[in-house]
Amino acid sequence: MASIEREQALKPSLRTPPAAAITAIKLLVFLLCLLPALQLLLGWQADTLGANPVETITHASGTWTLRLLLITLAVTPLRRLTGLHWLLRLRRMLGLFAFAWGLAHFATYLWLDQFFDWGAIAADILKRPFITVGFAALVLMLPLALTSNRLAVRRLGGRRWQALHRSTYAIAILGVVHFWWLVKADVLEPAIYALILAALLGVRAWWRELERRRQLAAAVPQVQGNGRVIRIVPK
Repeated sequence: MASIEREQALKPSLRTPPAAAITAIKLLVFLLCLLPALQLLLGWQADTLGANPVETITHASGTWTLRLLLITLAVTPLRRLTGLHWLLRLRRMLGLFAFAWGLAHFATYLWLDQFFDWGAIAADILKRPFITVGFAALVLMLPLALTSNRLAVRRLGGRRWQALHRSTYAIAILGVVHFWWLVKADVLEPAIYALILAALLGVRAWWRELERRRQLAAAVPQVQGNGRVIRIVPK
């Protein structure tokens, strides 16, 4: 009985943790998002990034961009499945870190790989389309990062803001395609990310379909003056 009582006492605290706990969790997530950058920096200084450190940094920054995109997309399903609504408070920070890692990925390519040789970059884009796909994903991330604050929500309005931020789905798809085209032969890792993304998008599609069915089932029949029955579907 005592263990059951303790478990029941813990549930409210997990679902509605105090403000200090939320702050501590945010700080922990912030540090975890920075940890790969620290590892790369220390590896660069210690010369332990392999024979081609630039390639290692480029690959790591791109991989963490995609991982954080998927983690950001996982917040809403986790919140709905667990009832931990405070997880939504982490979504903005995770999305901004995904954008920051994307910028680092692109900057590494421009600076350390191509040394700002724009002619070579243009030729590379034509020769390797995966770069174009990756750049398109980064461009789409820019307005999301710029409108991730409450002021942008008020100015755009809730519906337009949500419609804009649904482009995260397209960005994640482009990220997976970018990675898949990059590796060409060994597609195991991008295939894993593709399956995770498919699951995250699939569960959203299923929930939307359930909501549509619920609204249809809740439609209220009304009788017109000529005796015809019509159904009023709530918007």
